[in-house]
Amino acid sequence: MKKRVFLGVCLAAAALPGLVWAHGPTRQKVTVTTEVAADPAEVWATVGNFQDMSWHPAVHSSTGENGNAIDATRVLSLGAADGPTISEILYKFSDEKMSYSYRITDVKVEVLPVTNYSSHLTVMPRDGGGSIIEWRGAFYRGYPNNDPPEELNDEAAIAAVTGVYEAGLQALTEKFGAAGS
Repeated sequence: MKKRVFLGVCLAAAALPGLVWAHGPTRQKVTVTTEVAADPAEVWATVGNFQDMSWHPAVHSSTGENGNAIDATRVLSLGAADGPTISEILYKFSDEKMSYSYRITDVKVEVLPVTNYSSHLTVMPRDGGGSIIEWRGAFYRGYPNNDPPEELNDEAAIAAVTGVYEAGLQALTEKFGAAGS
């Protein structure tokens, strides 16, 4: 019996170095914030409808079902009417907290080089007036195995998501004015 336990421990120890090298991608996280001059309720009136993402410059149109109810869906058409699309589902929504959370259910990695993406958009009051808008996400790179091509690696995924968030928040800053200006 002791020999079997010893043998099992030795086999497990021998496998550990291989397991260390065999890991896949790690979950990446991005958080981008901006401060705008408008009252949180005014900002929330613009961004708080899950079905309407017309405030983002990359979104040509958006269609969906079930409003802001949990499990509501939307499809974002990017660039033009016949452009690429991103399908998403809402899994958390609070008018009171001015926040919602959603997941991407379908996107081609050529459009956004990520997998298993979830995101949270929140509007908060800013000390001294105005609002803070926070957009954060967590995701894996577009290539799930080791040695990803450059366009599907962690850096490409982080850069793409950061670019989406910054473009959207820049548009909101232009709409509402920067806080303190």
